[in-house]
Amino acid sequence: GISMRTSYANETDPARAKIGHHVEEYFTKQIFDKIPNRKKPFVTYCTYSDYDDGYKGGYRYFIGEEVSGNEVPEGLETLVIPKQRYVKFTTNPGPMPQVIIDGWTKIWQMDEKALGGARKWAVDFELYDERAVDQQNSVLDIFVGIE
Repeated sequence: GISMRTSYANETDPARAKIGHHVEEYFTKQIFDKIPNRKKPFVTYCTYSDYDDGYKGGYRYFIGEEVSGNEVPEGLETLVIPKQRYVKFTTNPGPMPQVIIDGWTKIWQMDEKALGGARKWAVDFELYDERAVDQQNSVLDIFVGIE
């Protein structure tokens, strides 16, 4: 897939937000078609990693698909989602991107007990499958890494 760096401050300011443009580039340029050895075409992963300071600081945002090989064409990158404990949250149906914003807002407001453990701040990710095709009524899974 492809990645870039952003921050909570950027993403909460519409004039500086980068993720929406990054996702749009991925789909309009059909970058997914350049990914070799796709395991489940059109099942998209969006990851958050390399955190500077929890969710309030900078982080790496990656969008791509699961693959079965190590071939990485020029212009693409890989990211390995590590084996660790994850808590899975499934959003209520809603319009994009508000469904994502609402899902993460609820997670950010949870304490360790409600979350099921302390955040690990390694890799968190979103999984988009056939439930997310309808942009006005999308459902996705959010996986949060915990200790």
